[in-house]
This record gives sequence, C-alpha cells and structure tokens, in this order.
Amino acid sequence: MSEFNAPQPDVTLLLDMDGVIREATLSPSMSRENIDGWLGRQWSEVVGAAGEKIQRMMQDTQRTGISAFRQITQKFPSGLELPMEFTTVLLGGRAGMLAIGKNLQAVAELQARLISAQQTIERDYWKLREIETRYRLVIEDSNDAVLLAKVADLRIIEANRTAASALAGSTRRKEGLVGRDFLQEIAAKDREPVELMLRRVRDQGKAPGIVVHIGVEAVPWTLRGSLMTQESAPAFLLQMTPIGRSIGRTAPEHEDLEGLLDRLPDAVTIIDEDGLIKRANRAFAELVEIGSTGAVIGENLGRWLSRPGADLAVLIANIQRHGMVRLLSTTVQGELGTETEIEISASGYRQDSDNRIALVMRNVARRLSPSPESDSLRTALASMNETVGKTPLRKLVKSTVEVVEQHYVRAALQLADGNRTTAAEILGLSRQSLYAKLDRYNLDDKEPDREET
Repeated sequence: MSEFNAPQPDVTLLLDMDGVIREATLSPSMSRENIDGWLGRQWSEVVGAAGEKIQRMMQDTQRTGISAFRQITQKFPSGLELPMEFTTVLLGGRAGMLAIGKNLQAVAELQARLISAQQTIERDYWKLREIETRYRLVIEDSNDAVLLAKVADLRIIEANRTAASALAGSTRRKEGLVGRDFLQEIAAKDREPVELMLRRVRDQGKAPGIVVHIGVEAVPWTLRGSLMTQESAPAFLLQMTPIGRSIGRTAPEHEDLEGLLDRLPDAVTIIDEDGLIKRANRAFAELVEIGSTGAVIGENLGRWLSRPGADLAVLIANIQRHGMVRLLSTTVQGELGTETEIEISASGYRQDSDNRIALVMRNVARRLSPSPESDSLRTALASMNETVGKTPLRKLVKSTVEVVEQHYVRAALQLADGNRTTAAEILGLSRQSLYAKLDRYNLDDKEPDREET
C-alpha cells in the first residue's frame, strides 16, 4: 500500500492557558488562507459570535482535560466564514491547550439539502391532510344531513352530526348510525321511491331529489344522491336538506389568547423578517434561560439559534420560499450555557404592512439517546493526558489528531448511511484516501460498499 501523509484536521491551534494563539496550522485544502495575524491574539477574537462558547470550552478543558465538541463559525482574515466543529485538549501543566477543528461546510450543505427534502415531503403530506380536514370540516359544519352509504346494501358508512340528530335525535351518537340500513331510518312509505331514485343514480350518475319523512314526527326533508368511490368501492353520497326548518348553532367560546400562550408547555415566539422577537411566552424565556418574557422582546432570535445548516438564516429562507416549516431540528444555546435540542414548526403571515413569523419550539432532548461514540472519543482523548511528560509534543499532537480523525471518519460514514463515495465527499477526500484511512484505523467492516443509484 502506498504511503500517505499523516492526517490532520482543517485547523489546529496551540493555545496557552489564557487562550492566546501560539501556533496555528491549516490543512492543505485551506492553505490559501494567511493566518499569521492570529499569532499572539486571543482565540475568541478571531471567531464569529461564539466568544462565549470558546470561553466555556477552555474552562471545561482546564477542569476535565478535554472539552465537548462545539460548533462555531470560524472567521478567516480573507473574510471567509466557515462552520466548524472544535474540541480542545489539555496538554498538561502550563504547556497549554490544543484546539482541533474540522470544516463542517460540506456537512452543513448536506444537512440543509436534507432539511429542504424533508420539508418538501412534510408539505406534500400536510397538503393531503389539509384537503381531508377541509372535507370533514365542510361536512361536519353543514346544516344539511350528509351520509355515505354502500351501493350494495345501503348500509351507512359515515354520517355527520346533523344526520345523526335528524335520523334519531341528539341522543344517538353518529357512530351509532354506522352499519345501519339507511332505508330503515326513513318512513316506510318513502322507501320504495328512495330505492328507485338510488337505482337511477347508480345507472345514470344523478337523479332528481325527492321528499322523504324522517323520525316520529315525520319531518319532511329533501333527499339528493350522487355516486362516488369510497376505499375503491362505489358508495352513495346522500344529502338531506330540511324543508321549512333551520338548525341553530351556538357560538364558540373565545379564550384569552395571551393567557393561553403563556400556559403552553412549548416555547412560542413571533419574529419579524430580520429575526427580531416581537412576542414570546414564558416557555420561550425558560428555554433561553432569561428571567422574563419582556427581556427577550427586541432581541434577535439568532442570538440563541446558531447550529450551522439549521440556523436562523436557513429557517427564514425556508419560510420566505415555502410559507411554513415543520419539525426543523436544531439547537438552542441558553444564556447559562445549556444547549437544548429542539424541533421548530413555523409559519409566516402578514400583520398590517409587516411580515411576521410565528414559531413553536419543542424540547426534544429527552427523545435523543446519548451517543456512545462521543463517550468513547472523550475517554480516548482523556487517556492521552497520562502520556504528557512521557511523550514528545509532536508525537502527542499526531496521536491526538489520529483519534479525532477516526471520529470524523465514523461520523461521515454514519451520516452517509455507509455509502463511502458520499462519505468521501463529506470529508473532502478521494475514495482512495478514504479507503486508506479505513484500512489504517481498521474501520473496514468488509461489507460491500453501498453505491449511489
């Protein structure tokens, strides 16, 4: 097997204990960037709006020897901004810390395309649901009695509330009508005319309406019928209109909307097109770890919503393109440092002359199972602290980079569902280089490669 250079991440920073950059190394794919100006500066000064994350990473490293992986936006002197995932490792004593970063741009783009595809599927599904819902609302809210009956035996398949009330009074639930013979629900003298009318509907598709009498009081109704398909079988759609009577409805009770929003367990907020918060409930204030809802008004939602590929910009772009978003998975960074996995459903609307976006955020952290790979990676990196002082720094850095690279190779394969061609694209490698790394780290499971079709 041919030799290849030792693997390295996209950005490697050697920091002192105060977070000042002493050495900086870039991968060959990023060699065009001139980062000499970083030397001697605080790491938190050369990133985007992630200074607090950097401080927490260094504090965790000083306390435990290694920090959790965090996603930040790294700024380069050329003006380039890239989403990256960093971890920091304590090198021992006052030797400093090592910050290791991987470019997530390909992952973020892939995630954004995946989200777009998921949203398309969701929209198609909900369009069908909306059509069905409208159909049922129209039927249920109709003052006419509407029924579906089998063509073969006139057994009732479905009926609305008005039909249930008309056929047997309000004491019978509409479910009690299902399976009953429709002819037995009308006056005996009207059954033969009804049979003749429905026979004509079956043969010709339509027939003039007739008058039937229903109930003990023999109330007159106009009956009309048409033919339709119900679950691949023909069925009669029967519509009965009362003659000389009207059915009243009670107006629904209205609840205090503001009070209702505050009682919801899910976070609800309304923002403008720039992401500025115009309204929020108590659950949202708790989610972002701020004491009151008034303190978040006027703040930008992007202050807490910043996962690459699923940030505020992606959310607003999907709303502007499609009008709504359902079940967008992302992360909220609270003011006290808590990261919470959430799902967002949102919809745009117009208020006066301004565009607004209403969002519902649901905490799904309890649904998510902890990743065993994260624990194993943390254990592997933490064990390297024992070799500090016994191993040269260059060899220690190389070993640390190899452990981290194994993590990213496994993550890329998992993200690509085992497809090595896609995994190589995510990592920015050729397939040959990926195969070499799989062999080097004994990650080749000897299973046939799943190629794209």
